[in-house]
Amino acid sequence: MPFDLTRLLEVVSGRLISHADELTALDSAIGDADHGINMKRGFEAVLADKANILAKPLPEALKAIGMALVMKVGGASGPLYGTLFLSLGKELPAEPTIGDVARAMAAAVEAMKARGKAEIGNKTMLDVLGPVAAELAGNRATFGSVRKVAAASAEATVPMKAIRGRASFLGERSIGHMDPGARSSQLLVEAVCDALEGRP
Repeated sequence: MPFDLTRLLEVVSGRLISHADELTALDSAIGDADHGINMKRGFEAVLADKANILAKPLPEALKAIGMALVMKVGGASGPLYGTLFLSLGKELPAEPTIGDVARAMAAAVEAMKARGKAEIGNKTMLDVLGPVAAELAGNRATFGSVRKVAAASAEATVPMKAIRGRASFLGERSIGHMDPGARSSQLLVEAVCDALEGRP
């Protein structure tokens, strides 16, 4: 699978930054109203370090992105998204196949479960990343199918009751709202698909 790291970095960062207001609005309903602001800060830091990141092979570049997110994204999202990218950097070779990506994504999801002490079904970003990892592990994954799974999985968090994260403090009142972390994960997955497929 060819990776244009420059395009990948720019499309993913741009997508999360441009949706900051939407993510903050979602987080204002069931969280601290800072998810969009934090994600924007994190990916602006990634873009600011673009020259250094792009000078590295893919595994080390992913680790550098992970460290930037850990340092700049507040709340629980920084360590969790940092864990995602650090795990991918640890697991992926410099020129990965789709099989490598599937295996690395599965390992990253497990690392995020351990870091966040959460499971799929707790109304978190894992509710998107877990199903996406499962889709990649199948034999028929396409960019379209991965996008579809990410979108459907984010939407499926709306009727869930939050078990982990800030939203869990609301109990039943968390029902009826999309999880902001699930939505940012959907945006991230869709942006990766778009970048790899050559879409803007």
